[in-house]
Amino acid sequence: MVVDQQALAIPGARIVVTQPQGAFRKTAISSTRRFRFDGLTAGVYEVRVDAPGFASKTETVDLRSAPQATIDIRLEPGRVSEQVVVTPARAEQRLADVPASVAVLSREEIRQSPAVVADDVLRQIPTFSLFRRTSSLSSHPTSQGVSLRGIGPSGASRTLVLIDGVPFNDPFGGWVYWTRVPLMSVDRIEVVDGSSSSLYGNYAMGGVISIATSPPTRRTLEMKPQYGNRTSPKLDLFASDRGNKVGGSVEGSFFSTDGYPVVAPSERGPIDTDASVGFKNVSARIEYAPTDRVRMFFRGGAFTEERINGKIGEVNDTRWTTASSGVLVRRPDESTLQARVFLDDQKFHSTFLAVTNPTTTRNLVRLATDQNVPAKSVGGMGQWSKALNASHAFSAGFDFRLVEGESREDGFSAATPAALISPFTQKAVLTVQRVSGGTQRSLGAFAQDIFTPAPKLLVTLSARLDHFSNYDAQSLETTVSTGRPTVNNRPSLPDKNDTVVSSRVAAIYHVSDQVSVWGGFGLGFREPTLNELYRQFSVGAVTTRANDQLGPERLAGGEMGIRVMAARALSVSVTGYDNRMKDAVSNVTIGANLQQRQNLGRTRVWGIQSDVEYRPGSFWKFSAGYLYNQAKVKEFDANPALVGNFLAQVPVHRGSAQATFSNPKYVSVSAAVQLLGRQFDDDLNVRAVPAAALAEAGYATSTIPGLPGYVVVDLMASRAIGNNLEVFFGAQNLLDQAYFVQTSPSTTGTPRLIHGGIRLRFVGR
Repeated sequence: MVVDQQALAIPGARIVVTQPQGAFRKTAISSTRRFRFDGLTAGVYEVRVDAPGFASKTETVDLRSAPQATIDIRLEPGRVSEQVVVTPARAEQRLADVPASVAVLSREEIRQSPAVVADDVLRQIPTFSLFRRTSSLSSHPTSQGVSLRGIGPSGASRTLVLIDGVPFNDPFGGWVYWTRVPLMSVDRIEVVDGSSSSLYGNYAMGGVISIATSPPTRRTLEMKPQYGNRTSPKLDLFASDRGNKVGGSVEGSFFSTDGYPVVAPSERGPIDTDASVGFKNVSARIEYAPTDRVRMFFRGGAFTEERINGKIGEVNDTRWTTASSGVLVRRPDESTLQARVFLDDQKFHSTFLAVTNPTTTRNLVRLATDQNVPAKSVGGMGQWSKALNASHAFSAGFDFRLVEGESREDGFSAATPAALISPFTQKAVLTVQRVSGGTQRSLGAFAQDIFTPAPKLLVTLSARLDHFSNYDAQSLETTVSTGRPTVNNRPSLPDKNDTVVSSRVAAIYHVSDQVSVWGGFGLGFREPTLNELYRQFSVGAVTTRANDQLGPERLAGGEMGIRVMAARALSVSVTGYDNRMKDAVSNVTIGANLQQRQNLGRTRVWGIQSDVEYRPGSFWKFSAGYLYNQAKVKEFDANPALVGNFLAQVPVHRGSAQATFSNPKYVSVSAAVQLLGRQFDDDLNVRAVPAAALAEAGYATSTIPGLPGYVVVDLMASRAIGNNLEVFFGAQNLLDQAYFVQTSPSTTGTPRLIHGGIRLRFVGR
């Protein structure tokens, strides 16, 4: 059993049993009961235990003369830096030795969040943001692209998201379906803020978010039914079992809500309805270890989502099936080989409605565009790693991806003479049909060396070569009434090829056991997605056109930081960064209510981030983070008026603070505060929230351009009842703070959401 200093059981600790001479390895997750490892042969074993908030501990067990042994491992409170991080170096590396800004959310921190979707969990990290500052519970999927430190001036992600090492971003558009993340089984989430293109390539220009799930365990069943206001039931299920060589798990997540209104009351009309979402996510995983040196897995899943986007008849839905498989082999020379393959098949559908009178009563709409976007993707990776000697850990590998997709659009105009199909919906006539899309292929190879030239100095060198091809592209446009191509019809678009070199050098120096300083410089890039090249869209009254002439974004970024362990219970870190981007893809205004995706000349994003964590004992934890961010356009020959403007959707100030009390004997309570400063809604930095909408939300009525800042408070409380049952209560935006997400029309973010439920967990022998 794993216990703390008060002899209380610690559930969720990771226990790894290894036999150094025999290459034996088994892993388990602790519970509140005693459990056992069976099937061990005579020999000496090491038992290592890692648990969030505690110092790691290793004990030796000798089974050469005894058939069994019983141990209780008592953990002491530890520093955050004693956790294990996987993402930065594509290999296990202790957080204290990583020359980068890295945040880790543990399994317990995820459980202590009242959020029901993953992006709301991640908002407690100040560097994390989606394109629009609202939850995936109400936002259109295409606005859920993730960026770190505000380097993204459009809806596409500048951050790679991985689940167990497999890419999770949408293959067509790069955004992320956060409702697909299986929160029930997530073991930890690692967030790397700096550019990681030198290891991961395209999507990792602005960083990496790596989500690790728990492995299958012996006869485990978890159920988490809950219910919230706004008619919001949710059910999470997880079941797993493991034998000597085979393990498997099944997981499901089911949620629906009637939603809430998003348009400000003073601008709301009869056409505006509640934004709502319903989703179902089911996956299964099988693991097979024929020997102690070989591990294989297969995972498959299906996901469906349906949304009403805040207007009568404006909907979108998604159907997604995915599969992945991988193998890891430890060779006799103690090097490792690993490989993964994955495929995705997705169908995305969305409608866009035009408001006939947006500046008056918003009482009439018509269908403007009906889009269907099928996309398929296949990819894989291979990697070899080996500790060459006591000073060098070398790895090299490759990865590839092939994406095919197109946007099939039906364009409508108002009926003539005007006619209604309902009191608030105007008939529309199909006038234009568009089919735009192509194929994108990428292939990359990388190498990395982590070495220690001196006892207190660790240096990381990495480099990568990528080749991209866009081909078989077309943009077909046909007039429905005549069946003839329009002037915009282009049956064949030129092929495009890019070859990019990315690199990074970083070092960390341990001045003492309490103080470390580090720095790094890297080059990154991002190729435009098929969505940016070929799909147009509308938000409110503004239409944004695609641009098949877009080129890749380039980034040169540096960062320096210091970490101080003022005491075992106190950790402080400060990081300064400076990212210079060339040809950043942004939504640029080209006319009244009309934008186009274009490559900006140059942008600069620089700032300072600070984090502090204090653990005065086993029961209490306090943490806080703050980000000061300056993100501006520095050069743009095509429109010099944008130079000096702030990038849209990037606030200057962002912060968070959390306080948690957790005692298994009594109760666990967690309170969190999130702060966001003012940000602009457009590239011109001129749009403002009307005075009437500001007054309704309790803000000063001065119509200063931009979206005003806000503060929200979250609360979570839970109580264990026996070994198998836990009851919980959670509230997001506890004070029901109204905050604005966009203008034209003025829309607001998530109101107060309250939910409660139970968690049942059964673990067999």
